[in-house]
Amino acid sequence: LIYYTGLSQGVCSNDLGLDRGRLGDTHLVRFERVGSKVLLKALNTRYVARSESTAERAAVEEAFAQSVLWGFEVAAEGDGQLIIDLTEFVQRDAMALGRWLKMQGEGTYRVEPSRSVVHLPRTRSFPDNTEVDALLTYTGEPQGKLLATVVPDASAVTVHSHHSFVRLPDDGYEPIAYDPRAGFIEDGEATLVYDYASPIEAPIKSAYARRHRLKKVDPAAPLSPAVEPIVYYVDPGVPEPIRSALIEGASWWNQAFEAAGYQDAFQVRLLPEGADPMDVRYNVIQWVHRSTRGWSYGASIRDPRTEEIIKGHVTLGSLRVRQDYLIAEGLLAPYDDDPQVDRLKAFALARIRQLSAHEVGHTLGLAHNFAASTQDRASVMDYPHPLVTVDANGEIDVTDAYDEGIGDWDKRAVIWGYQDFPPEADSDAGRAAIMADTLAAGYEFVADEHARGSQRSEAGPAHPLGSLWDNGSDPVAELNRVMAVRAAALAGFSEQVIQVGEPMAHLEDVLVPTYLMHRYQVQAAATKLGGQHFTYAMRGDGQRTSQPVAAAAQRTALASMLDTVSPDTLILPTELVLSIPPRPPQSGVSRELFPRETGYVFDPAAAAATAAQLTVGELLDPRRAARLNNQTMVSETLPDFAEVLREGREHLWAAPSDGARGIVERRVQVIWVNELGALVSNENAAAQVRADAMLSLTEIAEDAQKQVRSRDSGWRAHGLLIEHLIQGFVASDRPIQVAPVKVPPGSPI
Repeated sequence: LIYYTGLSQGVCSNDLGLDRGRLGDTHLVRFERVGSKVLLKALNTRYVARSESTAERAAVEEAFAQSVLWGFEVAAEGDGQLIIDLTEFVQRDAMALGRWLKMQGEGTYRVEPSRSVVHLPRTRSFPDNTEVDALLTYTGEPQGKLLATVVPDASAVTVHSHHSFVRLPDDGYEPIAYDPRAGFIEDGEATLVYDYASPIEAPIKSAYARRHRLKKVDPAAPLSPAVEPIVYYVDPGVPEPIRSALIEGASWWNQAFEAAGYQDAFQVRLLPEGADPMDVRYNVIQWVHRSTRGWSYGASIRDPRTEEIIKGHVTLGSLRVRQDYLIAEGLLAPYDDDPQVDRLKAFALARIRQLSAHEVGHTLGLAHNFAASTQDRASVMDYPHPLVTVDANGEIDVTDAYDEGIGDWDKRAVIWGYQDFPPEADSDAGRAAIMADTLAAGYEFVADEHARGSQRSEAGPAHPLGSLWDNGSDPVAELNRVMAVRAAALAGFSEQVIQVGEPMAHLEDVLVPTYLMHRYQVQAAATKLGGQHFTYAMRGDGQRTSQPVAAAAQRTALASMLDTVSPDTLILPTELVLSIPPRPPQSGVSRELFPRETGYVFDPAAAAATAAQLTVGELLDPRRAARLNNQTMVSETLPDFAEVLREGREHLWAAPSDGARGIVERRVQVIWVNELGALVSNENAAAQVRADAMLSLTEIAEDAQKQVRSRDSGWRAHGLLIEHLIQGFVASDRPIQVAPVKVPPGSPI
């Protein structure tokens, strides 16, 4: 059997991640009678011996541990059948929710049996699967802040845990070997198989591409119906017009399957009345509500032996569409005498169509391709930033914000993964030919681990084409273009971004994504610095392996990034600042707003600091700095980290300004010094990077001495602070620990 767990009713906190529809672990299991007991044993599918020899298989089975998940007493037996009681088993903490809550600082929670029962309305049996649902109440002493915001009584958290027992698929599925160039998902060690019966000349490690089972009625026909189409079902709880947008976006995948030779092989329908979205028989697109906005997911249940997908399960957060609506409000300022609500809806629904296609793509086996946005939006598996332009009249134009239809890369991936070859054909050779055609067409592919996250992650992005929420073939040219769009949006920003009757303080809610709209393109441009254009080349496929970004392109990126922290870029118009009053009662303060050092009064200097922190954090990232230094080993014409520091100092410590410009300049200088100090004290940073940072700080200290002699009291005081900070960083036995400026969250959009 295949056994998996999930949450059929969750906690609805994005930060906790315990959503309705969340899936747990999947195991290959079997029930074994041992005396008066029945053991439920999870088999080890990672270490195997694919051999006809019983002795070979036994040697591996006995070498690696298995897991007994539960022991049941035989309650009754007769006619060759056993009866066991599943109650305690399904009422245990199968999702490890108690451990998770403790890790999140919410307290120690355990299942309380007296408040937990088997939930019979969702407990059913079908020919190929048995579904058991349990209402579980976790009790404990709340310690954190999250549970109290979403649960009536944080000392008693009641959820529903779901258990599925699924008959193993038949032997008709043909697994295919994973290819790192093909754009399919890999989970590292989690999906690797070690076959100890493999020939000595063959690798012991292998992995399969995850796919649905799909066969043509006539494999030889250029276009053929499927023996059994892939059908996805949309949660009927999705309201219109969002429901229609979800169905339309998910249905785009039929274009990809048609390119692979299938006729109507991918279909999207509404979930039938009474059907359970946790039922393994249904691939579902589930609509999940949370207390705050968060990520959507495309998960799947798979046969652990072959990676065959037997259930796709998409989770779409309902607040995502509202975030897009908010972004559109800031761009369009639509609430004039003739409110443009239809334009806002069109913008948000275009994003929802794309999001639906994206998450369904994951459940078809496809990975992210974060290079697709640089190739004319070649895939729905990238993270799309709205492509906003400024027309000839200086007006913001969002008509082409999001693309429509499946991408060319997506078609190539589906052709590779789902092609059904005629029985007489060599499928391995056929797939190799498909891959050769894809490479020859020049498609770029950059996977998660080489694009995701900020540079503060363990392996920050260095590929100049692999970024999230970006556009354009040249990230630096696109940054310059986005900065012009941002300037136009801020120039048109007024009370017309909120509806009549809404608190004026809510201008800030809309201002945050507008003011920081360049944040993702800054990260994309930063990949040029110390960047490497590489591929997942395999010997003999003709691809280049790795090439540093050209020196001129790196220096252009540096100049454009430094421009983003100039006072002209960061200072908000006085009229706008004065139009944002303190938050009225019931409005609340959240992490979605700018930080404040002014109490409840809007803080334009802190807003400027958030944008500056984004850029400075990228420029002074320790791993990027090490790459900059190391690339000079390849060519001395390439910039090193010392050059970045020199250019930054020259840009930021130019002639001091008065008034608002001076205030912003001083804030940016403090951020720069704090980041340099963090580098000096970072034991994980490369030694030369720390040395470069220390030298730069001593040079900035000389600039600070000049500031101390300034006639301007603000600059004199600032010079003293800089001297104090630098002294603490370079001369103290206990280096100062300075937290970076807290920036409002960006992803997901």
